[in-house]
Amino acid sequence: MTSIPATTPTVPPSAASLPSAAVPASEGSDGSQLHGPVTDWFDAHARDLPWRRPEAGAWGVMVSEFMLQQTPVSRVLPVYEQWLARWPRPADLAAEAPGEAVRAWGRLGYPRRALRLHAAALAIQERHGGDVPREHGQLLALPGVGEYTAAAVASFAYGQRHAVLDTNVRRVFARAVTGRQFPPNATTAAERKLARALLPDDERIAAKWAAATMELGALVCTARGPECGRCPIAARCAWKLAGSPPHEGPARRTQTYAGTDRQVRGKLLAVLREALAPVPQATLDAVWDEPVQRARALDGLVSDGLVEPLPGGRYRLPRT
Repeated sequence: MTSIPATTPTVPPSAASLPSAAVPASEGSDGSQLHGPVTDWFDAHARDLPWRRPEAGAWGVMVSEFMLQQTPVSRVLPVYEQWLARWPRPADLAAEAPGEAVRAWGRLGYPRRALRLHAAALAIQERHGGDVPREHGQLLALPGVGEYTAAAVASFAYGQRHAVLDTNVRRVFARAVTGRQFPPNATTAAERKLARALLPDDERIAAKWAAATMELGALVCTARGPECGRCPIAARCAWKLAGSPPHEGPARRTQTYAGTDRQVRGKLLAVLREALAPVPQATLDAVWDEPVQRARALDGLVSDGLVEPLPGGRYRLPRT
C-alpha cells in the first residue's frame, strides 16, 4: 500500500449523524466513538495533495514529510513537484552532491533538512537497495528521521498502525479529549500514551485515522480560528463542551524572523544557491551590513555543513 486513498462517501458526515448525547471524548476508553466521524469527514474533505496519490510511493511521502516540517503546504507544493521531477528515486538524489539538495531546497527554510534528506537517500541506497524501508525501526535508523517521520512514512506510505503526532494532531487531541485549547509546547509522554490509546485496532483504519486527524487539525481545528461548526466531532469535544476555556499555562511561543541570524543565513544561502561558481567573501559581505552578525551567520552555515569554505576567502555549497 503506497497511500491513504481519499474516496468520497455517498452521504457526507454531518452534525445530524453524530450521537445525540454530547459526551466528552475523554469518557470513552479507546476513542472508538471518534474514529468513524473523523475518517468519514476525511473521505469527504481531504485535500488532493500529490504525496497522497498512489504514484507518490514511499519516497514521495518521505520527501513531503521532510519538507512539511514547520512549513505550510502552499510553500511546499512547488518545491516538492520540482524535487520529485528531478529526483524521482532516492538513488537519483544520492548520486548528486549534497549542495545540490540545498540549492533545490530554495526558500523553504531550515535548509539543514535538505542535507538530512540527502543523507537519508544515501543510506537508503546503501542499506536498502534504493527502496525506502517498510519497517519502523529501519526508518528510524535513517539519518534525519525521528520518531514522528518514521511513524508518518510507515503509516502514510505503507498503511501501518502507528501513532503519528504532529502539531495538528496534538491540537485535535488536546481539545477533543483532554479539554485544553492547546497542547504543551513540547510533546509529552502523556500525549504519546493517549495517541496510542486512540489508535484503531485495524491497521488500515489506523493509517487513515492518522491522516484524518492531521487534516482535521490543519483545516478545521486550527490554532487561530477553530471552526467548530464544521467539525465532525464537535458534539463530543471536551474543550467545546467545557465552554472553550482559554489556554492556561506558559505563553505560546511565537517565531520571529526579521533581523535574526536566521534571516542573515537565508540571505547568504540565497546568494550561494544562485551562484554556479565559488562566491568571494566581498559578495557575501554585501548581503548584510552588520559585520559581527554576518560573520556569525556564515560561521554557523559552515558548521552546519551547508556552506563549504575554500582557499582565497571563497565559499560554495557543499560538494561532499
